[in-house]
Amino acid sequence: MHQPSLVQVISVFLFVLLLPFSATANSPVVHHQLTVQFDPAGGTLAVEDTLTLPAAMKQWQFTLHRDLHPQVIHGAAELISLGTVANLSAYQLQRHDAEPITLHYQGRIQHPLEHIDESVGRSHQWSLGTIDSAGIFLDGNSGWYPRQPNTLHTFQLRAQLPSGWFAIAAGAGSNEPNIGISMWTETQPQEDIPLVAAPFTAYRRAANGFEAQVYLREPDAALAERYLAATEEYVAHYAALLGAYPYAKFALVENFWESGYGMPSFTLLGAQVLRLPFIINSSYPHEILHNWWGNSVYVDDSTGNWCEGLTTYLADHWLKERAGQGAEYRRDALRNFADYVRTAQDFPLTAFRGRHGSASQAIGYGKGAMFFHMLRQQLGATIFEDGLRRFYADNRFRAASYADLQRAFEAVSGRDLRNFFTAWTTRLGAPRLALSAVEMVRVDAGYQVRGLVEQTQTSAPFPLQIPIVISQSNGEPLSLIVDSHERITPFTATLPSTPQRIAVDPAFDVFRELAAGETPVTLSALFGAERGVIVLPAAASEPLLNGYRQLATTWLQGHSGWQIRLDSELAQLPTDQPIWLLGWENQHLNALSAGAADFSVDAATQQVTLKSPQPPFVKGGLKTPPFAKEGLETPPFVKGGLGGISSVVLTRWHNQQPLAWLATNNATALPPLTRKLPHYGKYSVLGFSGAEAINQYKGQWASGDSALVYYFEL
Repeated sequence: MHQPSLVQVISVFLFVLLLPFSATANSPVVHHQLTVQFDPAGGTLAVEDTLTLPAAMKQWQFTLHRDLHPQVIHGAAELISLGTVANLSAYQLQRHDAEPITLHYQGRIQHPLEHIDESVGRSHQWSLGTIDSAGIFLDGNSGWYPRQPNTLHTFQLRAQLPSGWFAIAAGAGSNEPNIGISMWTETQPQEDIPLVAAPFTAYRRAANGFEAQVYLREPDAALAERYLAATEEYVAHYAALLGAYPYAKFALVENFWESGYGMPSFTLLGAQVLRLPFIINSSYPHEILHNWWGNSVYVDDSTGNWCEGLTTYLADHWLKERAGQGAEYRRDALRNFADYVRTAQDFPLTAFRGRHGSASQAIGYGKGAMFFHMLRQQLGATIFEDGLRRFYADNRFRAASYADLQRAFEAVSGRDLRNFFTAWTTRLGAPRLALSAVEMVRVDAGYQVRGLVEQTQTSAPFPLQIPIVISQSNGEPLSLIVDSHERITPFTATLPSTPQRIAVDPAFDVFRELAAGETPVTLSALFGAERGVIVLPAAASEPLLNGYRQLATTWLQGHSGWQIRLDSELAQLPTDQPIWLLGWENQHLNALSAGAADFSVDAATQQVTLKSPQPPFVKGGLKTPPFAKEGLETPPFVKGGLGGISSVVLTRWHNQQPLAWLATNNATALPPLTRKLPHYGKYSVLGFSGAEAINQYKGQWASGDSALVYYFEL
């Protein structure tokens, strides 16, 4: 290979390695004809890649894994090495004519799993890529094929694997596991060429315009059938809503570590994840929908990742809305923003690139979903759906931005949405609302109600359409929308019968700070805190104390603001930070139960009793039982009682700080609880049974009187 000058090395090398791998609206397309020989036991691959570049492209800078060492074996071209950073080496391909170029390279790709901390107690696994006897996971970050920032790819792929193995990539393909041959083709421009492989059992079903597929590491026809049916249902739903499904297949593929990846035309889920009974009706539609948003309409990362918010809104939120729980879902999104996003961690939607912790998830997914909800509320469902279809049709297989979304929705609505998009995608924070100066007067038509809605945040007012619901004695609520662009916005309503109650944004349709009384204390208030203390029970048995200590140590990895203390070291609990109390034996347990209105705790008998639920239509609260769980509304739970509960979690406020208590009589349940509890952040009370900590009960305390609710004195 020819060696360039130092200046050329620095300038081109930095260009190739430091730019994000993100397509743009005018990205060039490179075609790959890939023949790949895999040796999973040795962790190696050998590749011939025939590249067809755009005719006008005389030189091409690309990256490849540092251990692969490419050579030109066919075609008039030279390779120039530009150096190595981390796991990638950069090259410049200098062409002498417009004919295809064939590269040969081989070597080892084998990176270990890494644990990425998200928030207290939460982390996830990730790998740059690996070829291993347990399975193969490769994508563009692995550097297994030549790749350049801002380049799209089409490909034909032939993979040679051990007998019994399948490879899965995007597009249409076939597998012959008896001889270890897999072939895949995708003619639509792709941002990436991911590939996974393992000795799978395959299940297939022809559907309307595509094929549903499932690849499991152990045979399970019943599980496969559930996923095949769900795939067909959800693809049909989104095709009707947005436009034709863009790929020849959708495949559920079982990974060899716990993951939840959405790839073009397939999803890669961990063995435990895909067997959770709720995944098919929760996370799975999200992964399917990514084949419209993110995997066929690409994200122009330079202006912010819009697709996670839109996918969350049309999948996760849609499922809850379909079940009559949309208001609760939106309230949880607002609470997550309050609990996980501190001022120093806040950023606008245009700065969101991807999830790297609970704070970024609360912004990119939660605030992003609320952005699209407010847009639908403003335009109406029909025009909103027209805008989605227009956006999809205009941007298939190209990168799109918030500006493209704005253009699509303006085209179908005939409205100028510039102020709305600018405010909600480029600004930090959220509005804070207040209700004031409410009065009622008799008029000829009945009653007139007047009041003020205020935006009390320190930042400038946001453009808001604020729902207000006025209850009246005839049982028919009156709803109005207050268009708020100023600090103070007056409203007036005339009612035929006596007004009883005014509620501002009672269904949480506006992205905003939650008002006092709108949300109960939940675990997310602790898992999102930057500082706090975990108090261990010194009097617990050695297995329990060691288990509690290990749980606390695991949760606090990378979170220096938290500390671990024995209860015997504290004369009293701190009053200025969140607290976890652990154990029935904890000497500070009275701080949990003293004056508690929702529960009682008897440490001597290891018994917890939840007080009878308040009426579902609680004053200022949501119209749902406070201890909601599907098919289970019986409140008392005791040792050996409800579902055989042996581990319990309760929360309450302690001097205006969140306090949570975890206790178990089974030390072997603590490792599963360590993993599971950070994923139950929206709950106030939990019960688990057995050594595997199987969830038997989950619920939230009822909300109190909201500061955004006013009751008329009659």
